[in-house]
Amino acid sequence: MRRSEFDRAVAQEFGRSAVAMKTDLVLSAVGGRTADEAIEAGVPPREVWLALCEEADVPAERRYGVGRLDPRRR
Repeated sequence: MRRSEFDRAVAQEFGRSAVAMKTDLVLSAVGGRTADEAIEAGVPPREVWLALCEEADVPAERRYGVGRLDPRRR
């Protein structure tokens, strides 16, 4: 997962709360950092995405394959 895919996935899942989810929610699975802090520290975006999903109770069926652009729309 690229950073752009991570940002798109967070926006799709959390809508208007996306920025707060990335900057305010502390994720224990990535060292007690926020999502943005973890990515800046070098944690892979996929790992941060999964930690964010776990913390926010995102159902498993919405955790995988998100953030990618529809290839039919390119």
